[in-house]
Amino acid sequence: MAKKKESLGELVKTVVYALLIAGVFRTLLFQPFWIPSGSMKSTLLVGDFLFVSKYSYGYSQHSLPFSFLPFDGRVLASEPERGDVIVFKHPRNQQDYVKRLVGLPGDRIQVTEGILYINGEAAPQRPNGEFLEPAPYGVRLQCKEWRSVDGERLCVKDSFIETLPNGVEHVVLNADSNNAPYTDNTREFVVPEGHFFFMGDNRDNSSDSRADLGMVPFENLIGRADLIALSFGGQIWEVWNWRADRFFVSIN
Repeated sequence: MAKKKESLGELVKTVVYALLIAGVFRTLLFQPFWIPSGSMKSTLLVGDFLFVSKYSYGYSQHSLPFSFLPFDGRVLASEPERGDVIVFKHPRNQQDYVKRLVGLPGDRIQVTEGILYINGEAAPQRPNGEFLEPAPYGVRLQCKEWRSVDGERLCVKDSFIETLPNGVEHVVLNADSNNAPYTDNTREFVVPEGHFFFMGDNRDNSSDSRADLGMVPFENLIGRADLIALSFGGQIWEVWNWRADRFFVSIN
């Protein structure tokens, strides 16, 4: 009987230790995040499961569970870099968003005919072929054209590799500017101190700092999206829809 009680006690301690380790891991180091929308295609796809490094920029009320920090701002703060893919809290509705950081405090940001301008200089784009995605009837997408392949309706967009001023390269998607006037031609924005300007890589299918989102305060940043751990094209149990080529892939 004593051995049984001892074994039970060891089991309880093991479970408690495991929960504590998981809690520290989740609270201070990495946060899991599912991609729910297509605003970051082709960098991130719907169904990607990410690990977000919470320590990258320090900690704030928004990056820690239950917002238990008793003050505003960040502790152990580290400035993000242009081109980082970041998970953050929307300034008004507090939902989690993931976008790419393109504008730093003091920057002037404008999009003209689909080209991103930072402080009056265009971020160069070079052609990267086409991006095709299934688009069932009833799904609204901005597309360059519609194409039917083997009876499947596909949304076609141009793909480009964009180079930011600090040398970061990443893929962006763009539809025809006539289909997306408000995203391909904007006014000039000035990023205020302590804020950042975000855009989705799927430029014409992203709600970002060009319109609804606005500028994002530094304290709203949760962490940097570093790794695609898993990726599912449908339900998790649908093994035939797993995207194994995206398992354990770094995010650029």
